[in-house]
Amino acid sequence: MILETERLVLNELTPEDAPFILELLMSRGFRENIGDRGVRDLESAGGYIERARAGYAANGFGLWRCDVKATGEAAGLAGLVQRDGLEHPDVGYAFLERFWGRGYASEAAAASLAYGRETLGLRVIVAITTHANLGSIAVLKKIGLRDAGTIRLPGYKHDSAYFTTEPG
Repeated sequence: MILETERLVLNELTPEDAPFILELLMSRGFRENIGDRGVRDLESAGGYIERARAGYAANGFGLWRCDVKATGEAAGLAGLVQRDGLEHPDVGYAFLERFWGRGYASEAAAASLAYGRETLGLRVIVAITTHANLGSIAVLKKIGLRDAGTIRLPGYKHDSAYFTTEPG
């Protein structure tokens, strides 16, 4: 276990998580708000997990599977990512639509942010989202990030809303 919150347990992804990753990354919400990661079958979901596990080894963090304590169900991903085009680690999260509206994203993102600052000693953590993703923008503001304008990451066609823990 990496993190535990009031209602969630966050763990590293394992190869056994391929069906969950396939469902999450193929979901409409993920593809519209985060992007198409090219995951179309269990094999490509396994490749996504391998890349995530390599990130854990290289950076000491990554996106972790969020399980609902009460049921043990995998509900989403949350954690920190070292993304190309960003100087600082990025807090990220994505949940299956059936778990939206329950506060899990805020809970997991806040715990990930605290872990980054307190356990990993990261001074600055950032976040990006689409300008249209008002739910995600609300989560980022709720966990204490401030709006820092826009940024265009390498390989992206559109600007992203950019948030940071740095004081303005």
